[in-house]
This record gives sequence, C-alpha cells and structure tokens, in this order.
Amino acid sequence: MSRRIPLLPLRDIIVFPNMVLPLFVGRERSIKALEAAMAQDKEVVLSAQKKAKTNEPSADDIFRVGTVGIIDQLFQLPDGTVKVLVRGKQRVKIEGYQENDAYFEVEITPIQDFIDPAKDVAALMKQLRETFEAYVALNKRIPPEMLSLVAKIEEKAEDPARLGDTIVAQLALKLRDKQEILENEDVLQRLEKLDTILKEEIDILQVERKIRTRVKKQMEKSQKDFYDNPQNKEMGGDPNEFKNEIDELEEKISQKAMSDEAHDKLSRELKKLKMMSPMSAEATVVRNYIDWVISLPWDEVTEERLDVAEAHQTLEDDHYGLDKPKERILEYLSVQSLVTEHKGPILCLVGPPGVGKTSLGRSIATATNRNFIRLSLGGVRDEAEIRGHRRTYIGAMPGKIVQSLRKAGSNNPVFLLDEIDKMSTDFRGDPSSALLEVLDPEQNSTFNDHYLDLDYDLSKVMFICTANSLQQIPGPLLDRMEVIQIPGYTDFEKLEISKRYLIPKQRKNNGIEDVEVSFAQGAIGRIIGQYTREAGVRSLEREIGTVCRKIARQVVENGKEQEFEVDARSIPKYLGPPRFKHDTIEEEDQVGITNGVAWTQYGGVMLISEASVIPGKGKFIITGKLGDVMQESAQAAMTYVRSRAMNLGLSPDFHQKVDIHVHFPEGALPKDGPSAGITMVTSIVSALTQIPVRHNVAMTGEITLRGRVLPIGGLKEKGLAAHRGGVKTLIIPKDNAKDIREIPKAVRKAMTIIAVDHMDEVLQHALAIENPEVFRARLEKPLLPPDVSIDHVVAGQPVLDDSKVH
Repeated sequence: MSRRIPLLPLRDIIVFPNMVLPLFVGRERSIKALEAAMAQDKEVVLSAQKKAKTNEPSADDIFRVGTVGIIDQLFQLPDGTVKVLVRGKQRVKIEGYQENDAYFEVEITPIQDFIDPAKDVAALMKQLRETFEAYVALNKRIPPEMLSLVAKIEEKAEDPARLGDTIVAQLALKLRDKQEILENEDVLQRLEKLDTILKEEIDILQVERKIRTRVKKQMEKSQKDFYDNPQNKEMGGDPNEFKNEIDELEEKISQKAMSDEAHDKLSRELKKLKMMSPMSAEATVVRNYIDWVISLPWDEVTEERLDVAEAHQTLEDDHYGLDKPKERILEYLSVQSLVTEHKGPILCLVGPPGVGKTSLGRSIATATNRNFIRLSLGGVRDEAEIRGHRRTYIGAMPGKIVQSLRKAGSNNPVFLLDEIDKMSTDFRGDPSSALLEVLDPEQNSTFNDHYLDLDYDLSKVMFICTANSLQQIPGPLLDRMEVIQIPGYTDFEKLEISKRYLIPKQRKNNGIEDVEVSFAQGAIGRIIGQYTREAGVRSLEREIGTVCRKIARQVVENGKEQEFEVDARSIPKYLGPPRFKHDTIEEEDQVGITNGVAWTQYGGVMLISEASVIPGKGKFIITGKLGDVMQESAQAAMTYVRSRAMNLGLSPDFHQKVDIHVHFPEGALPKDGPSAGITMVTSIVSALTQIPVRHNVAMTGEITLRGRVLPIGGLKEKGLAAHRGGVKTLIIPKDNAKDIREIPKAVRKAMTIIAVDHMDEVLQHALAIENPEVFRARLEKPLLPPDVSIDHVVAGQPVLDDSKVH
C-alpha cells in the first residue's frame, strides 16, 4: 500500500533500519521537509544522493530506495541549521515525486524482506557473528559493546535482517556498496555479502599489523643505536635513566584502561619521545601530555548508592525544605536502579544567594556516594578555561573540566558548576559557548579538550549548575539544562533551619558548644524579621554568630557555669537597634492608598501605591524610581480608568482638568515588574471617586487596556509579605489560583485569598463601598451619562451616590 511522505536527501550517508544517528540539516528544502514531518507523524524518507556535492538535487540525483525514519529529536541551532535525531524503521521504494515547491514529497511502498526457507539461517548468522568478532579484534575504531549487541541478536536467531543492518552500519564502505546492500531484498544474500566484505577487510588489517610490527622493531633498533652513541650520552645525560622512564610510561599505558583512541595516541607520542633527546623542550611537553592522559579517570568509577530511602534521609539531614531538588534527585536514583545505562542529568539550581544551592550539590554527592568537585565560573572570560589550550602554545594545560575530573579520581562524580550566570565574554572567546558541548547529554559523551585532543566521555558525570538569575544565562546553554527554581525560604523555614543547623553550627564554631545556651523562638523570629532582609540564610547565620561571640566573651570573663537564655527582648543588647522593619498596613481605610505586594531577591515585600488628584491641565505624574515595565503599567492603568469614566460617574473629559500623581514610597529604591497594574488602578479610582480603599486588603496583578487581570510570579513570597503586614484579604489573578498551594497552610488559613479575572472585580473587593452589588451593576452597564462634574472631583466630594444608579 503506497502513501505520501516528506523526503530528506542525504550526503554520503546511508541509513539502515534500526539505526539511530544524528543529522545536521542546513538546506532550506530539507528543513521544510523536517518541519512537515514533525507536523504529521514524525516520519520522513531518508535517501542518499548519488553525488554528495550536488547542492540542489533533483529526483534523478536521489536513489530510488531509502529508509523510512522516525524523528526522535529536533531542535534549531544558533547558526540556523537544524539538528535532528532519526531512527531507521523500514526499507521503502520511491514510486514517484509529488509536485511540491517547498520540499520533496514522495509516494512510497514498503519493501518486504525475503528469506529463502531452504537455507540454514542460524548457521549463516553464527558465521557472520564470528567473522565480525574477528574484525572488531583488529579494528579498534568499533566499540566493544557492539559485540554484545550482535551476539544477542544472533542468539535469538529471530531477526537476521536486523543482524545484517546492525553490522553494515559499523563498516566504512563506499556509498554504492552500502546502497547495494540496502536495495537487496534477499536477507540471506545480504548476510553472505557482508561476510565476504568482512573477510576481505580482515586480510587488509592483518597485513597492516605486520607492517606496523616491522616498523616498530626498526625504530626500536634505531633508538638503541642512538643511545649507544657516546656523543649522544654527553648531550642527553644518562640514557639508562631515560630508558627506564620510557619503559615505565609504556607499562602504565599498557595497564591503563582507556579508550582505543587514547591508547593509539599515547603509543604514537611514546614513539616520538623515544626519538627525542631527554633534555629537549619538546620531550618535556610530550612527557607532560602522556602523564595527563594516564592520570585521567577513564574507567575508574565509584559505586553509586541506589538506596532511595537512605539517600532521602541523607538529604533531609543536610537540608531543610528544598522539596523540588530533593524530589528530582530521588527520581534520578530510582531510574538509575532500574536502568543500567542512564545518562547523568544536568540540573540548574536557580535562586537568590544563600539558599543552599552549592551545599545542596555536596549533599547530593554524599547521598549518591559519588565524589564531589566544584568549579566556580564567576568571572571566567577565556574559552580555554573550559576547553584547554592547544599544545602548540607554551605552558599549555587542559581546561578546568579535565583538571577537575583528574582531581575527582572517578568519571562519575557530582560536578558542580557554580555561578554559571557570572561568566563574561571578551576577545579571548565565549566560555558559555564552550560549555554547550559539556552540558549537552547528546554530545558530552565525546567531549574534546583542546589540550588532550581526545574524546572523553562525560555522560556519566552528574552536572549541577547554580545561578542567581536566568536572565544572565545564554538561551542555548539554558536549553540544555533542567531548571529547578529555589525561590528562597519562608520565615517558618528560616526558623527551622536556625534551630536545626545554624545555632548548633555557630555554637560549635564559637566554642560555646558545652555552655548552657538557649535561643527562644521569639528571639530567632526577631532576628529574622528585624535584622535580616534576604531570601537565603547567610545574613541570619552571621547575626546568630554575632550573638554567640558576645556570649563567648562573657563566658571567658565570668566562666562557663552561668546559663544564657536569649529571648526577643535581649536581642537589641546583642545586635543593637533593629535595622529593618516589615511594612504594615494602615489602621484605617484611606482614599488613594492601596496595599500592593512585590517580589524582590530578598523575598516578598509590601509595596504601597499612593494617588492624589489636584487641579491642573491633565498631567499624569508617576514617581518612585519605577522601571520601564511599571511606567507602562501606569499608562495602561490610566487608560483603563479613562475608558470606564462614565461608569464610574466621571466626566469623559475629567483628565483634562486635573493632574493625577501616582507615587510609590521609598523613592530611592528602584522598582520594576509586571504586577502593580491593578494596584495603581485602584489608587487612581479611589482618588478620583473619593471612595476609600479597604486598609486590610492587598493585591497583585497586571492589567490590560480592557481591564483583564494577568498572572504574576512569586505568589508564595508575596503571600508571606501580605501575611506579615497584617493583610486579611489578598486579591490575586485568577490564572494564579493553581499556585495558591505553594503558600504555607498557616498563611492560607489566616487570610482570605480572592482570585479575580477583571479589574471590575478588584474594585468591588478593594473599595469601601456600602452596597457592592449596586456598584457592580453600575460597572457592568456599558455606558452611563455623567452624574458628577469635574468640579466635584477637584473639590474632593464623593462622586458615587447609589441613589443615582438607574
């Protein structure tokens, strides 16, 4: 049965069924073919061009037999090309081309494999497997794990076609030869042809090995003659010592488990070293290179602890809270215990300073029983810091990645890339681009350091990155990581962290571990609320340390027999007057004053919006050191109020006769963000209508010109700030209702949280109106005649009179 499907022409590549490989696609028609395939069922015909150099192939330039492939992954690269991971599915024949200017679209029919029942399939499969094993023993470029895969296929003896397709994909054959095998419908003929090709290749490899052995003996003889020459002894010192060193290196190379590529490279370098004078500078460079390669943990691994319950207990003992990172680590361990080959995850912990991102990486290493290494990327500007210098430079060294792995001593450590958002770029290169290969699970199995010039497998490494802000991380780099947000600790969490970790640690550090010291819960709460303003606990730990030092001095002066009870009243004695105070709400309803809540890097804070109306000529003044986003929100708020003027009982031209001033106190502090729109609207409406705003109501949300309330971020922190300020009702966007569960249960019980979809609802809940239903009816009417002139607004008289609503 024929069907139509997009076609992707390939250069010098034949894709066989059951074959998985990445492709880089740059031609416009090919990219459109992939896009069409993704829009349908992710199937695409993969057929090779007859000539690889043809840039714009026609139907006659493409082989008529190809393979249907499934697109497993597809993403755009920065240079405009597309990387796609395809998996071969079935041989097909191209019956014809459809008219399509954007990309090739072909009509195909599947090719059914034919097996002659008269032939012994099992015997032929066994013979081919044995020939392939002999070939792999001579050809070091084929990974040894292919032998086990081929053996499993041959053992089942159910799919001879798959055996042939698996083996032919590993051979470096000419394009025509591979295409001939692809087009052959007789499976057993394909196996026989492969067996013949492999035997021919084995003969060639055996001849090459004999030649290499003969050349090696001749070079060893030349080396011996060189050192037997007395003149060379005078130039290069004791030849026996140098020869012993070479023998020692040769023995290390032979015993060291490493990749075939590394073995071949070191063998060549050792041959060059034998030909050099031991005192030459080049010999030192070669020696250092060999030492570096030998010292790397190519095959050394630490046995992972896969006990999820024990790992969970370790994480709980080291950190309080941080549920999402802990959950992700336990998921990884669970998968690791079920899957033998699993690539290490690349996590990115993003949060403010002091929330425990770096220490969490160390705890993960302890929980998984892996070695731990940390690399700080703050201020790194040179690409060579990541990928090393080429050996052509004087003083060249490997990059920090390779150096850290050497220090770790295993190839499966927990690798913490600290402060990944603090990297910078200059004329020496872009280190963030160098990290693209390191942090790509599809590429880091063949990481190539400039100094080593060898492929090193980083896929077993568990990379953990930390950052304070996602905005500073380049998009392509961020795309390779799994981001876990750590927004900061609540006051409840800080209290628990202080009791469990900070106070015992500071008592020990300050020598008062065996002194009777007790911290009251109120004392810790006062330090948190009045002496620190942060999302993390660094400042909190410093303040607790200050209290402990004061106590330590008293112990030295008066002895250890005394007892110390630190309560809330004694905190100023240790730390001085309070440095911060939490914003609190007004005691009474006020006209033009609205309680907002905002997110900062230190947590949530109250953000008061004030509005005042004065006689003027239509100026709209916004102050409080607001950023561009809040400036635009204020303009949108004013436009919304003007659009609802008649419903609010205002003259349509009210804005031309008054000046409106919106101000956010604490003008020295910069403020920005898309969450103060409804706050400003409420203040403006209150100031114009002279209706007070409820003092125990706070709100957050952005506004559109139509009055829709848009969702915001940081709801947890904003809810805590409202609770600290004494707010009884919190108004949030309706789209954020799903995030209410992130607010601690105790805070949710203490407040009424109202989710709204439109600005009219906000005004009903926020303004102190005696009859909200009448007010709502007024707002819902599409248009009302003006009830009050602008003179009433200027005079400060109430403009909404329920008796005037018709």
